[in-house]
Amino acid sequence: MRITGGALKGRKVKAPKGRGTRPTTDMLRKAVFDVLGPKEVSKVLDLYAGSGAFGFEALSRGAEEVVLVEKDKRTAELIKKNAESLGVKDRVKVLSLDAKRAIRVLAEKGKAFDLIFMDPPYGDVQKLPQVLEEIILKEVLAKGGMLIIQHPSRQDPPQIEGLSLKKTKTYGDSALSFFIREV
Repeated sequence: MRITGGALKGRKVKAPKGRGTRPTTDMLRKAVFDVLGPKEVSKVLDLYAGSGAFGFEALSRGAEEVVLVEKDKRTAELIKKNAESLGVKDRVKVLSLDAKRAIRVLAEKGKAFDLIFMDPPYGDVQKLPQVLEEIILKEVLAKGGMLIIQHPSRQDPPQIEGLSLKKTKTYGDSALSFFIREV
């Protein structure tokens, strides 16, 4: 995998081995940032980070701070190695927790993010409503912030109280749904 734009464009990111992780493709990451355009995004949260590629893409394109949540400890260690090899470890925080617990920890620290990205593993999709509810209850998405969910294109985007769906874009078997937290 490679970073598709910004200061780190072309740099490689190592992906975890095995079938347990399904990294967001270069094309989909590029598509997210094409949709965002020049929107100023300084604080980014990736709740199912895998290799960390989405967060590194955000840093490459100007984000100041990225929190990457990955519950698998070996994969979380790989993210840290990727951050070091890219020279961005001082701007990356890696949490080896499940998404719901990570949201609680971040809320306790008063963290709120301009952009939250979610590409849950297929096995975690049934937990998505509880995770989304936690994001709203704990206010970890800043007012005016954007939540992006990658999901199978055959599924409708979830209805999320407190957020408005701005658009859904389909790319083959995957779709990206963009939600805004109203001010």
